[in-house]
Amino acid sequence: MAKRQDTKKFFENLSGAGKSIGVLTSGGDAQGMNAAVRAVVRMGIYVGAKVYFVHEGYQGMVDGGDNIEEASWESVSSMLQVGGTVIGSARCKEFRSHEGRLKAAHHLVQRDITNLCVIGGDGSLTGANLFREEWSGLLEELVQQGLIDEKAAQNNSELHIVGMVGSIDNDFCGTDMTIGTDSALHRIIEVVDAIMTTAQSHQRTFVLEVMGRHCGYLALVSALACGADWVLIPEMPPEDGWEEQMCQKLSESRSRGSRLNIIIVAEGAIDRQGKAITVNNVKDLVVSCLGFDTRVTILGHVQRGGTPSAFDRILASRMGVEAVLALLEASASTPACVVSLCGNQAVRLPLMECVQMTQDVQKAMDEKNFEEAVRLRGRSFENNLNTYKLLSYRKADSELPNSSFNVAVLNVGAPAAGMNAAVRSAVRVGITEGHKMFAVNDGFEGFYKGQIKEIKWGDVGGWTGQGGSILGTKRTLPAKHLDKIAEQIRIHNINALLVIGGFEAFLGVMELSAAREKYNEFCVPMVMVPATVSNNIPGSDLSIGADTALNAITDTCDRIKQSASGTKRRVFIIETMGGYCGYLASVGGLAAGADAVYIYEEPFDIRDLQSNVEHLTEKMKTGIQRGLVLRNENSNENFTTDFIYQLYSEEGKGVFDCRKNVLGHMQQGGAPSPFDRNFGTKIAAKAIQWISRKLKESYKEGKVFANTEDTACLLGMRRRAMVFQPVVQLKDQTDFVHRIPKEQWWLKLRPLMKILAKYKTSYDVSDSGQLEHVTRVRPKKVD
Repeated sequence: MAKRQDTKKFFENLSGAGKSIGVLTSGGDAQGMNAAVRAVVRMGIYVGAKVYFVHEGYQGMVDGGDNIEEASWESVSSMLQVGGTVIGSARCKEFRSHEGRLKAAHHLVQRDITNLCVIGGDGSLTGANLFREEWSGLLEELVQQGLIDEKAAQNNSELHIVGMVGSIDNDFCGTDMTIGTDSALHRIIEVVDAIMTTAQSHQRTFVLEVMGRHCGYLALVSALACGADWVLIPEMPPEDGWEEQMCQKLSESRSRGSRLNIIIVAEGAIDRQGKAITVNNVKDLVVSCLGFDTRVTILGHVQRGGTPSAFDRILASRMGVEAVLALLEASASTPACVVSLCGNQAVRLPLMECVQMTQDVQKAMDEKNFEEAVRLRGRSFENNLNTYKLLSYRKADSELPNSSFNVAVLNVGAPAAGMNAAVRSAVRVGITEGHKMFAVNDGFEGFYKGQIKEIKWGDVGGWTGQGGSILGTKRTLPAKHLDKIAEQIRIHNINALLVIGGFEAFLGVMELSAAREKYNEFCVPMVMVPATVSNNIPGSDLSIGADTALNAITDTCDRIKQSASGTKRRVFIIETMGGYCGYLASVGGLAAGADAVYIYEEPFDIRDLQSNVEHLTEKMKTGIQRGLVLRNENSNENFTTDFIYQLYSEEGKGVFDCRKNVLGHMQQGGAPSPFDRNFGTKIAAKAIQWISRKLKESYKEGKVFANTEDTACLLGMRRRAMVFQPVVQLKDQTDFVHRIPKEQWWLKLRPLMKILAKYKTSYDVSDSGQLEHVTRVRPKKVD
């Protein structure tokens, strides 16, 4: 990767004046495509370029005429929350022919469009690349045929292409998540949660078919997220004799008291011989082998529909802005690129390298080289598969290693959706590693009161989809109860601690590690996993529960905005949670299309409020007649939600009226989103594997003794990797008074929100994606 310059680079230097950008959606639709189109249009107009919609994908380009239409700022209003693609998409045979591409080139040159942003799957992007390669030849032909003159050919001599991957299957290599994947998972999980209640009533087995002809991502992640008993995917066909194994597993789970079984099948599932495995095959097998009452549900196009999730809106908005920057920076020598996400970071990758790798996966599968296919799918897919294998199959006690270590798990702080998924994962991985797992109820308070009991494999069945905290959680800190906690550790012979929770959990682990000098009992490996809706934990970009809260905020904002569609000119003031951390307000604002967001981290005064009111007054003169303003609960002690509401009401008199809404605890409740279930499951599994390593390292002369900094850690997601960081080292990065990290990555997203709401702002693009190459070698694991 190219070294970044230390000098900050601002995009004010990048001008789009005189440039024209065409944006199209092609291939199968995906939720979030509209958010991407909106971001491209607004960012393009913002930098001074003209932006054109190309309706109906490549078909519209080939047909020309009204299909290519100039976009305005207002023309993309209200499309953020709409599923599918508003500008239409079509499979186009004609574009595959030379004549079709010649027509398309002619229609683009007529409007001086030499920058294309293509949102679609690998087929659409490959087509775009071919179009670019042929461009100069196509122009020559058009000149020869007298359709354009030499001057037009010279002015339009270079075609630049940037792709964004919109595909619910997540089947494109080089990107962790494609636009639409998270929303499709939402649809699947909604259905599975609903089916589980009826299956429970009748003791049924359900076989579900999810989309994914060539890619098992949706099947795999939804199986992880709902704790399915068995999953069948094309990349990793089951071993021969799987039928017996599966039936044995289903029958074991019933004998342990489970009343239902869920089996998830990707539509492209095959066996080792390459023969298709259908849902009906699986159903017949279960019925003939076990006699269970079994039903089949095929989810079909439900998965493509519905409103995009918060994650997809943010992903698409970030990628749309990044795509315009990439087009502005493109030159004749830069290859066509795709903008994508790696971990939590926007990257640019050469389009054809990604396409090549995507095709290599298919080739590996055709050659029955399945391990290679999984490796090529990328680290996110591979991690999911490994975690699923760890969690899904309980080995017999005789096969388990006997570590003779006792590991305790507890929840601390306020409840966050996804905590239970993390506990389930920790318990099962711990048992697989040979440990005895103990559950502590009610956080550190339950710890010192001795509410500790062993927790077994079957005790955590069905936990992934439950909101809140089943173990119970309290904000109590350990410092005042060290004697009693040490005593409980002695009584139960606890050798390691996993603390899942928010800021109190972070403080708690700090207090315990600081007390090691005085108490030998605390000289055990301890690790904290961040789980809080506020996402205010130092050392981690994300925490369990924040995604579910964002979706709650986004859904509510959608409804609130819709409530104004009948009335004219209304502004909503909405208060979000988060303590002093403005993550929920800012990122929620980006996902809901807010006009302004007030947070503690970015101080504001009466002049800012005044300019926001004027900005909204201007907006109301256009066709857009409603506004959305978010305020973080602790953003300013004097400019309260009531104050802002009254100010807007007074200043907006005669132009707009106001309503206010405090979202409150609904942000903490609800079933966890697929992202939080998956994130909780994977991060807790990783934490337990770390504990196992540390236990081995610190076991000397018949006992565990761990008192070094690196044995009291926080496991967090940092940019592209999961990193274990000693809590002592995170002290300097923390503002303890306001309970937030001193530096927060998401503040970089705030200018995006302002740009998309038509504010002039400065946007630091020094962090914007440099062109990288697709890596085929393993990234080193960060411990």
